[in-house]
Amino acid sequence: MAGESLPEFNYPKDVLQPLLSASNSSSLQQALEILIKNSRAAVGRAELASKNILPTVLKLVESLHHASSQEYLMQAMKLLRNLCAGEVANQNSFVEHNGIETVLTVLRSAALLSDPDFGIIHLSLQVLANVSLAGSELQEAIWHKLFPNEFFILASIHSLETSDPLCMILYTCCDGKPGLAIELCRDPGLPIVAGIIQTVASVGSRENWFKLLLSRLCLEDIHFPALFFKLCEGNASEDGGNTALGDKVFSSEQAFLLQIISEILNERLNEVRVPNETALCVLGIFKRSVSIVDFGARAKSGLPTGSTSVDVMGYSLIILRDICAQEGLRELKKDSVDVVDLLLSDDLTDVILSLLHDLEPPAIIRKTLKDSENQELNLGSTKLCPYKGFRRDLVAIIGNCAYRRKNVQDEIRQKSGILLLLQQCVTDDDNPYLREWGIWSLRNLLEGNAENQQIVADLQLQGSVDMPELARLGLKVEVDQNTHCAKLVNIPGSYTKPVERVGPLKFMGKMSIREPQLYIQAHHTATFTKSKC
Repeated sequence: MAGESLPEFNYPKDVLQPLLSASNSSSLQQALEILIKNSRAAVGRAELASKNILPTVLKLVESLHHASSQEYLMQAMKLLRNLCAGEVANQNSFVEHNGIETVLTVLRSAALLSDPDFGIIHLSLQVLANVSLAGSELQEAIWHKLFPNEFFILASIHSLETSDPLCMILYTCCDGKPGLAIELCRDPGLPIVAGIIQTVASVGSRENWFKLLLSRLCLEDIHFPALFFKLCEGNASEDGGNTALGDKVFSSEQAFLLQIISEILNERLNEVRVPNETALCVLGIFKRSVSIVDFGARAKSGLPTGSTSVDVMGYSLIILRDICAQEGLRELKKDSVDVVDLLLSDDLTDVILSLLHDLEPPAIIRKTLKDSENQELNLGSTKLCPYKGFRRDLVAIIGNCAYRRKNVQDEIRQKSGILLLLQQCVTDDDNPYLREWGIWSLRNLLEGNAENQQIVADLQLQGSVDMPELARLGLKVEVDQNTHCAKLVNIPGSYTKPVERVGPLKFMGKMSIREPQLYIQAHHTATFTKSKC
C-alpha cells in the first residue's frame, strides 16, 4: 500500500496541521516518519509533549481506524507508543483524552478478526504497556478496562507479538497493585495465565516479562498450586500423541511451567524465597510423578526428554534441589519456619534415598563389580535413570539437605545411606558432575558428626583408594594392616578448625532479570532502552 492517499474527511485540518507543523513537513506520511524518529529519544518525546501533540495523535488514530487505513494506522500507533514511553506529561495526556478507550477500540477490532491483525494488536499492547509503567492509578484503569474478557481473548492468541507485551501489562499491574495478582490467580483470571503459558510453550518469548510474571505469581506469591492444576484441565490426555500412562496424568503445559519455574529459581536463588505452600506442592508433584514414570528404559538425553511424566519429575526434582539450597544460604529469622524441615517431615529423605537405592550402580561401579566377579551382573528389577542427570539431582538434594543439619546427617546414617552416598563419588557419563555432588554430600554428612565419620572409618577397604578431596577437608584414611579396616583421621597440622562454610551448591550463575523497559523503537525487532521514569 505504498502510495496510498487518504480521503479528505479522514484528516481534518485540526488533526493534520499540528502534525505538519511539529514535523516541519508537507504530507502526513512524511510527518509520521519524522515524528516517529524524533520520539525515539527522551528529548524528542519531551519536546513533543511541550507542543501537546499526543491528543492530536489520538484523534488521528480514531480517524484512521474508522477509515480502515492500515498502513497509516500502523504508523500512527508507532508514534503513540513512542510518545507514551517514559514521558509523564504524555502519559497523563493519554488518560485525560480517553486514550485507553481509543486504543482498546482499535485492539478489539484487530483481535476479533477471523484473521487477527497481529501488527496492530502488538502495537496497541505496547502502547498500554508503556502507559502501565506510569503508576498504580493508570494500572488500575487499564486493568478494569481489560480484565477479564479482553485479557482472555488476547491470551488465547498464539502469537509471540501478543504474549510479550501482554505479560508486561499483567506483570506491571500485579506488581504495582498486589490485589490484582489475587484476582488473576482466581476464576476468571486463571484461564488468562494458563492461556499465556500455552502460547509461550508453543511460540516462545523474546523478553523477560513472561518470567517476571511467573516469578511474581509463583515464587514471590502463593499461586503456583492453583496455576499448576489449572493447566491440567482438559489437556492431560492430549499430549502431542504420547500414550504412556504417565503422559496422561500430566499435561505438557504443566511440564513447561515447572521447567520455567526451575530456571527462574536457579537464576534468582538469592533473591526470592519459595513459599512453603509451593514447596510442599512441588514435593507432592514429584511423588506423584515417581509413581508413574517408567524406570525400565535407559536415558538417552537430559531434560527435557519429550516424555511429559519424566520432565515433570525431573524439573520438580531440580526445584526441590534449589529450595533446599536456598535455606542453607540464608540465616533463618526468629520464629520463621525452615521449608527444608517441612519437606523432611513430608518424607523427602525417604523418597530420595529409596530412589537412589533402587537405581542400578553408576557405570564405573557396575564395571568393577562385573570384572571382580568375572560374570555378567544380574540387576534384576533395578531401576534405570530416566534422564541423564537424574542420579546427580538425587544426590544434590541429599547434599543440600544435610548442610549443617545434624538431624539429616543422623537420619541418613540410620537409614544406611552413607555407604550409598560413598558410591556416588565417581565420574559417570550419564550424570555430569556426579562426582562433585557426591563429594559435596559426603562432606556435609561428615562435618561435625563423629558417628558418621566412624561409619566411614570402619569400612573395610577392598582395594586402593585415592581421595584427594578428603585431604582438602583436612582428613585422611589410615588402614590397619591386620584388620584391613580404615580409620578417618586428621592430617597433622592441616585440620585445626572446622570446615569453612561454602554454602549449598547450584549449577548456573546468577540471573539478571532486566529492569522494566519501554517500547520505543519503530520496528517489532527493536532493542529496548531502560526506563528513565
